[in-house]
Amino acid sequence: MIVRDAFYIDGRWVPPSGSGTQEVVNPATEQPLGRVPLGDAADADAAVRAARAAFPAWSRTAPAERGALLAKVAAGLKARQQEIGELIAREVGMPLKLAVRIQAGNPIASFEACAAIAAEGFADEVVGHSRVAYLPVGVVAAITPWNYPLHQIAAKVAAALAAGCTVVLKPSEVAPLNAFVLAEVMDEAGVPPGVFNLVTGLGPVVGEALAAHPAVDAVSFTGSTRAGKRVAALAAETVKRVSLELGGKSASVILPEAAADDALLAQAVKGSVGACLLNSGQTCSALTRLLVPAARHDEAAALAVAAAQAYAPGDPFAETTRLGPLVTRAQRERVRDFIRQGVAEGATLLTGGPEAPEGLESGWYVRPTVFGDVRPTMTIAREEIFGPVLAIMPYRDEAEALQLANDTAYGLGGAVWCPDGDKALAFARQMRTGQVDINGAFFNFQAPFGGFKQSGYGRELGRHGVMEFLEPQSVQLKG
Repeated sequence: MIVRDAFYIDGRWVPPSGSGTQEVVNPATEQPLGRVPLGDAADADAAVRAARAAFPAWSRTAPAERGALLAKVAAGLKARQQEIGELIAREVGMPLKLAVRIQAGNPIASFEACAAIAAEGFADEVVGHSRVAYLPVGVVAAITPWNYPLHQIAAKVAAALAAGCTVVLKPSEVAPLNAFVLAEVMDEAGVPPGVFNLVTGLGPVVGEALAAHPAVDAVSFTGSTRAGKRVAALAAETVKRVSLELGGKSASVILPEAAADDALLAQAVKGSVGACLLNSGQTCSALTRLLVPAARHDEAAALAVAAAQAYAPGDPFAETTRLGPLVTRAQRERVRDFIRQGVAEGATLLTGGPEAPEGLESGWYVRPTVFGDVRPTMTIAREEIFGPVLAIMPYRDEAEALQLANDTAYGLGGAVWCPDGDKALAFARQMRTGQVDINGAFFNFQAPFGGFKQSGYGRELGRHGVMEFLEPQSVQLKG
């Protein structure tokens, strides 16, 4: 058992004001992995007061000094990358190789990128007879999810610190242990007291206390659309800045030219299945809808089945495992219910299903599942499932493909496959979504990430992500 019994506030480990605790459970074994304290409004207030007191000095710190400190944090995380990957593999269930590379590697990349951005700074702009400066917004509350826990923490915390803001972090109570490792790294790197603060607890308690706190200037939240609406409503009472990264129902569109090319069709289907099943489908931008020309539906379906069946569920620490468990029992049951609903509404179950994978009766596993002949009115075509479930949707022509791609309340990710790059780009420009991958392009840490519609607003990563925590100030100069 990993037992954490204190919060990191004002550069010190301090006991919580209450006695509540939360068990962290390994989803592969269903056994307790650790325990953390459950904070309350008093703990949140103490952290905010520490961040407020630290803000004036930190906001005036030279950009080069902030950049050097963030680089030290990145180096500290890198020194513990294997440890962090193993910890998150146990907390979330992602296979170990991927956890070390993604769950532990992405946060390092975020801190390295923000170190460079901080060192470069944001110079004043001259606009007519005015100078426009970019000033740190103030105290930031970062409220983060469990699916990519440290990655989402780093995307917010590194950017806010780079901008000159101070931070109070509330990680998900489902996977909070990695946040304590970050606090240790911050402390060892010499981050000044109060600049970074950590309080664990429940969203309706600590999260809401932070969102409503009058001394918090901005809230950066990643999680469900339902919870995001609540955060925005609470923050509105004190008119604070809010950025939200919420749900998704992303479409991977195989245009007719790609579908007509057998090799490209195979590549597109395999890439789309991989992007759907990454982290057992627990990815907000997962490509969960595969749009194909109706004439090639059956060929695409066969390819998708073969690709999905290659994702063997199992122990995240086993060498052959490509698909880990879902993070909680409740999440597993929710996904199984969606699969049952897909069958009940008439979608063709091509592989997978709601039953436990063979030999894995223990652990919160779900079979990689592919549905064919999915109609746009079906629940599995409209709701974010957040599990390893792919819906294949046939279309008649490109106009219908675009209409289907945009026929969702969400707009976070997407993909286009076409041998003609210009045509793919033109199609992508018409998709109402924050990020589009063309022909399997890799994720870019320098590019802004965020959503349209009910996927939220605001952007993370790169200079755009840092600018979320800066306020422009115009100074008019006379003659």
